[in-house]
Amino acid sequence: MVKTTAVTFHLLDQDLLLLPQKAIYWQQEKALIVADVHLGKVGHFRKAGIAVPRDMEQDDLAVLSDLIDEHKPKKIIFLGDLFHSDLNTDWDWFVLWRKHFPKLELILIRGNHDIIHDKHYLDLNVALHDELLIGPFVMLHHPLTDEALENVKGYVFCGHIHPGISLSGRARQHLTLPCFAFGDKQAILPSFGKFTGRVAIRNRQTDRIFAIAQNKVIAID
Repeated sequence: MVKTTAVTFHLLDQDLLLLPQKAIYWQQEKALIVADVHLGKVGHFRKAGIAVPRDMEQDDLAVLSDLIDEHKPKKIIFLGDLFHSDLNTDWDWFVLWRKHFPKLELILIRGNHDIIHDKHYLDLNVALHDELLIGPFVMLHHPLTDEALENVKGYVFCGHIHPGISLSGRARQHLTLPCFAFGDKQAILPSFGKFTGRVAIRNRQTDRIFAIAQNKVIAID
């Protein structure tokens, strides 16, 4: 088993374990929080004739399974874009995966890619929301502007933009790593799915940035 190093981050009297698998384990709520899994993206591209390894979807579900076995969560909160497209053969893998964890509470905050009819999720006992307040946190998909954040009662957790931090080495090496970005009122999670890109974000000096590299979560000063 590959050794991984997580970081504990305290926020609003809550204990968050930032995981190198690009997920958060919220200890008080016994919940895993993940964003932008994008299941079905492999099938979507293969259907369009683009060669993509078939096992990438199963890999993401296998990582989720490992996190469940390790942390024993009572629920998983998906911050949007759980499935990338309309129904395709990759949905069958998700159905099979769900059968292994029938008692686990699954919550999906709808994202822009979540276009599958509600019935299919409800048949799998997946709760659907556009936004959800749990404790001090508001679960969303899209990040909010500073102006919009002024009117939100709670600290926002979201995804959507697949954040990354751009780092430069002494020999002019340039690397963009996935990251967790914690601002004053909003946290943006990295994309959980392997088959996704990332965008280097513009962070403020007051932000707390945690990069993910080689199975480690690293605080960026």
